[in-house]
Amino acid sequence: MRVSVVDAGSNTVRLVIADVEGGVPLPVHTVKWKLRLSEQVGPDGAIADEAVEQLVKAVAAAGATARRWHATGPLAFATAVVRSAPNRHEVLQRVASGTGIHMCTLPGETEAELTFLAARRWLGWKAGPLALLDIGGGSLEVAFGRGRLPDFAASLPLGANRLTREYLGVQDPPAPGELKVLRRRIRHELRDVASRIRWEGPRTAAVTSRTFQQLARLCGAAPGRYGPFVERELACRDLREAVRSLAVLPAAERALLPGISAPRAAQSLAGAVVGHTALKLMGLRRAVVCPWAIREGVLLRYAEDGSDWWTDATGETGTPAPSLAATLCIAGPPA
Repeated sequence: MRVSVVDAGSNTVRLVIADVEGGVPLPVHTVKWKLRLSEQVGPDGAIADEAVEQLVKAVAAAGATARRWHATGPLAFATAVVRSAPNRHEVLQRVASGTGIHMCTLPGETEAELTFLAARRWLGWKAGPLALLDIGGGSLEVAFGRGRLPDFAASLPLGANRLTREYLGVQDPPAPGELKVLRRRIRHELRDVASRIRWEGPRTAAVTSRTFQQLARLCGAAPGRYGPFVERELACRDLREAVRSLAVLPAAERALLPGISAPRAAQSLAGAVVGHTALKLMGLRRAVVCPWAIREGVLLRYAEDGSDWWTDATGETGTPAPSLAATLCIAGPPA
């Protein structure tokens, strides 16, 4: 079975075409379009008309590519930059009318569930009780579980791009006072979720997303060209040193460091602060860098639970049903 997935994120629109055999998604073709949607939002978070038109063109190109590769789908979704936009319904309608593809916005908790599933399948049962962290452009997803799907999941407004715009946009490099305010915000948002993770005491922590991958490379992990099967870890203490290094450099000079790409150089500091603060508050000394994330989670769920799962998850109008984890309490550990 050949399936395609389209993911519209803060920086890029990505298409993954994979053969799903025996429950394993094996990629056969990938394409990405650099739209940088997060840089084209107004003060109220609304996505500009020009950016919507670019999104429509990218999704249409993704659909055409999927057809050429004889793939089912695409299963199309947008993450926090569209989910948080006040004009998101208009955006999704324009995508549907312009491409014939019904893109949806998944709840942050559902994104966390799907990413957790991908990490669980990659790491296997030997990972034991598993904590999962994923830093996106607009949000931070956190999940914990002992089985296939998480026991709880949370989505917090701590994306690297979002925090850069809100807290680190005045000076380059930022002033110490800006970083202090940023850390205070992150600690406040993470307090309850971090308490839950500490109480659960995971055996393994996994981190996913391009942000964590680049930070791991900066901290000494093997480069991506060595392939996904090379083991990579990210230590909390190394991430602390990365924060110190990134904080004194302007964005242009960060892009010269190992692993830090020019398009993500500006937001790399905020991502490092979020990652270090999260690991520290959760009592996690190190984490495994997992190459699978939400797109693989969608493919796995589709393969394991059938096409009806996607219909049930997104609804007839592209508005997703509440996830199981969204109904669970994440206010802190049980009394």
